[in-house]
Amino acid sequence: MVWFLGFGIAGLVLLVLSLMFDGVLEGALDGLGGGPDGLLSLPVVAGFVSALGFTGALTMGAAGTGVGIATGAGVVAGGVVGWGTWRFGRVLLRDDDAPAPRGEDLTGTSGTVVTAIPAAGYGEVLLYLSGQPVKYAAKAAAPVARGAEVWVESVLSSTSVAVRPVER
Repeated sequence: MVWFLGFGIAGLVLLVLSLMFDGVLEGALDGLGGGPDGLLSLPVVAGFVSALGFTGALTMGAAGTGVGIATGAGVVAGGVVGWGTWRFGRVLLRDDDAPAPRGEDLTGTSGTVVTAIPAAGYGEVLLYLSGQPVKYAAKAAAPVARGAEVWVESVLSSTSVAVRPVER
């Protein structure tokens, strides 16, 4: 039973080291399918070894079984924990988010004038970029009153747009 407890503790130590040195130790298993999302990454190996050790010790101590049955139970538990750790790591490292919003995405959207736009100058409009309200400097061909609804014709810079009033 001491060997199983040693495996369990060694697995926990390996897990702590892999978390502390975050990727530095991953190179040791790169050739064997390791890496941050590989089946033999350090968190997966640490989970397997810990589950094998602690399950083996628990099986021997609580059920009074022999080493063979305890090892078998530990391998099964280690496989389940290792597979779960691998799947969880894959979900965390998946990068399928939508692309970041850009100013060019504003063309064709509607907004509201918050500071009146004079004929030869700039005013301010409130637009929504990916659901977030953003205030932009706005230029228009004709004067536009405060509170009017406008459409964005083009993006002039990262902080200004050209707009036209919405006619209904």
